[in-house]
Amino acid sequence: MAPPAFSAALRRREPLRADGGTDSFRLVDGTGDGPEFAGMILEDYAGRWLVQTDDRFLNSPPAWLRGVAASPRSIYWKRLDKEDRKAPVFWHGERLEGPFAIRENGVRYLIDFSAGYSQGLFLDQRENRRRVRELASAGARTVLNLFSYTGAFSAAAAMDGAITASVDLSKRYLDWGRENFRLNEIDPAAHEFYAGEVFDWLRRFTKQQRRFDLVIVDPPTFSRDRSGKVFQVERDYPRLAATCAGLVDLGGRLLCSTNHRGLASGDLGRMLAEALGPGWAFESVPMPADFTGVAYLQAVWATRNQ
Repeated sequence: MAPPAFSAALRRREPLRADGGTDSFRLVDGTGDGPEFAGMILEDYAGRWLVQTDDRFLNSPPAWLRGVAASPRSIYWKRLDKEDRKAPVFWHGERLEGPFAIRENGVRYLIDFSAGYSQGLFLDQRENRRRVRELASAGARTVLNLFSYTGAFSAAAAMDGAITASVDLSKRYLDWGRENFRLNEIDPAAHEFYAGEVFDWLRRFTKQQRRFDLVIVDPPTFSRDRSGKVFQVERDYPRLAATCAGLVDLGGRLLCSTNHRGLASGDLGRMLAEALGPGWAFESVPMPADFTGVAYLQAVWATRNQ
């Protein structure tokens, strides 16, 4: 039998479904939804549940999940392990045969539980993607999406008419981004996709004197490029942000974010203010309402006013 706190957690998420434009949420966020959920995260991707647990649950999620009311179509399980990053495994219900579509703020995205440790979309950026779409509708016509992964920010911007440029080291993820465009009946040929190192492409854009209304900067916490050089948030983010700032038109914006838990709350904003200097206004934004646990994601919108 599910603990009463589980029903309470589901009720808290119901208002998020009200407009019908989103069908994917974090249903349980560890102790943010009760002490009985320590070591467990549960996300709903259009009726397919992904349970993520640490070693407190050994080799499977809690058994009561099999019999909850309004049970999901599928349940997959993934062990939370930064060292052993394996794809989710089938646990209960309908076995998935490949990628499937979910909906967020009216935009459709492909999710693939068999793709690896990450499934194609980070739900914690939902409200930032909503804002990107709103800005595109309000006149942000050119958008540069760095470390674009599967191009979710790009697809959101393109839905409201922006022309996007997506940069990622992985050609596979860029192809996934093109599929997200097609899923939303957007021609990817009308947009730019660049494979390679972000700093290399930034140097090219700077030399070409490219300018954008919006630049999205969401680097991985730790990465190593093909030459072996390591990107570290504390050391390299200020230089990255300053370089991106040179590509932003007057009145344009940077969206900078990181999930690096080594940064204290507010550190990203302070880092950006120092790196960019005067002429910029900064706004830190909270995580979505279904993320009730640790506020690990820092996101700052910077607007160029000089």
